[in-house]
Amino acid sequence: MIIRSGVLVAALAGLAGAAPLDPNSAAARVAGGALLDGQAYADAQALSDRIGQRLAGSAAAERAVEWALATMRAAGLKNVRREPVKIPRWLRGDERAEIVAPASLPLHAAALGGSVGTPKGGLTAEVIEVATPDELKTIGERARGKIVLFNKPMQRTRGFEGYGAAVGARGRGAVEAAKVGAVAALIRSVGTGPGRLPHTGATRYDDQVAKIPFAALAAEDAELLHRLLASGAVKVRLELGAHVASDVESANVVGEVPGREKPGEIVVIGAHLDSWDLGAGALDDAAGCAIALEVGRLTAAVGGARRTLRVVLFMNEENGLSGARAYAEAHKAELSQHAAALEADGGAGRPTGIAVVAPAATPAPSLPLVTAWAAPLAALQLDAPRVLDQGGSDLRPLQSAGVPIVDVLQDMSSYFDWHHSAGDTFDKIDPHDLALDAVAYAVMAFAAADAPERLPPSPPPPRW
Repeated sequence: MIIRSGVLVAALAGLAGAAPLDPNSAAARVAGGALLDGQAYADAQALSDRIGQRLAGSAAAERAVEWALATMRAAGLKNVRREPVKIPRWLRGDERAEIVAPASLPLHAAALGGSVGTPKGGLTAEVIEVATPDELKTIGERARGKIVLFNKPMQRTRGFEGYGAAVGARGRGAVEAAKVGAVAALIRSVGTGPGRLPHTGATRYDDQVAKIPFAALAAEDAELLHRLLASGAVKVRLELGAHVASDVESANVVGEVPGREKPGEIVVIGAHLDSWDLGAGALDDAAGCAIALEVGRLTAAVGGARRTLRVVLFMNEENGLSGARAYAEAHKAELSQHAAALEADGGAGRPTGIAVVAPAATPAPSLPLVTAWAAPLAALQLDAPRVLDQGGSDLRPLQSAGVPIVDVLQDMSSYFDWHHSAGDTFDKIDPHDLALDAVAYAVMAFAAADAPERLPPSPPPPRW
């Protein structure tokens, strides 16, 4: 790997005025293994390159389940098992988009997950452009019979802020367009990168509203339509073969490091095993799976913690959170014994901070505990620990049940260049940054599992 001996291990907590860690302490041993072994990087490569895209319900997703079972066992986890999940299976099919007037030009588009297809042979209609679903409501009848283009650029930020501000239109755009009589919808990709890559992602329908096709456009093509519309009418032909097939059986993959003193109390470290089908799902979320597996491997290597550490690789985060809901249902009798949960689903950018999900009250009662747990990470020069209102997507059902949520924040300033696109491939993962992520997650998960005290419950997540 890239980092040698004590560059970080001996310095952990040695900066920012903290006392250096005992190199034989569990925290130092966990951090050292994450830095020096290179296992997380190897696991991310195996999942990205040897299995590739893992659309839920596909044969590749089932190969990923088998890979995860074998990898957990090799990592020394116990009670490794499949936990059944029923998956709503969506298939992309063939797709094509093009401008037919005032010129004949190809467009780079990809159906959004869950979208219905076009009629056989496609559909052709004029395009009408708006920035947001709220603006569309002011247009009303002018959109009837047309293809609505939602064209609002996503802002580049270090965290989820830019994505959160833009993704709402992807979720409800088709419904709002159908309400005003549109025949289809397009959205400027919710992403920040160049390269004329469409970024897919899940959309949602309302059973009380007609379902119309919905696809993402590469940012460059959204700009092209914008320029052409400035001087007159533009017609687009859209052909999507997307459709929903019968539900299939799949699985979450679960393994444990049993607790030494309180095996009935559980700390979850999760990631999602599935991915979208355009790229290799390297950043989203092979990197997270590799981090979660590394946390399990390193915790097992130091003999475990007071509580049980449970690694959960969820299925179907991308297109419906089926695995998250199935886990919460299967374990509802023991959710009160879940002492904390973390999720690695922020790509492979270096860690930037620690957060806890807590009520908005000041000060949050859990913040001092999490701040103390993060002390061994002082050498990473993280931002001060802070409070959030929600954690990762797969943790929402756990948060709804009051399970305390801890978050490791990562640098996501380039993550959305590739997120949900054909560019999400293994070469985007930096081994140094991934190793630091593994350090941060391992130290925080081990602390949650080994601390004498438990965090207070998290508040319910905001409604989507």
